[in-house]
Amino acid sequence: MASTLTSILLHVTFSTKGRVPLIAPAIEPGLFAYIGGIARRMDSVLLAANGTADHVHLFIGLAKTVPLADLMLNIKRDSSKWIKDGDETLRGFAWQDGYFAFSIGASGVDAVRAYIAGQKEHHKQVDYKDEMRAFFRKYGIEWDEQYVWE
Repeated sequence: MASTLTSILLHVTFSTKGRVPLIAPAIEPGLFAYIGGIARRMDSVLLAANGTADHVHLFIGLAKTVPLADLMLNIKRDSSKWIKDGDETLRGFAWQDGYFAFSIGASGVDAVRAYIAGQKEHHKQVDYKDEMRAFFRKYGIEWDEQYVWE
């Protein structure tokens, strides 16, 4: 019997709309658990998650039958609703329109997990835009400052 086996590992990051610091540490565990549930519902797996008040990093094992755009649509739409429903003061919450995704090979798994785990410390020294610019350079992605930040 033939089978299709894949390992599609992605480091995905996106910010709050306008990078407004709205993600309180108190909601992070519930938010990441909720995002993990969305991933599972779509036959994918959330391997690690962390972030700061204005953005999140997700390490995702993408299902072989799920387009990344579909997964991200569901994660961002449903988690935004979860945040709004959970706190009356966050009724205007929104994620940025896009996201950034980088493919990870098996040899990079430990490094990505450690990088995501260290987000709070990392961002005491580096802001989100500089962090993303470094990723764009690392992965050879061309970008236009006029469009990449909304």
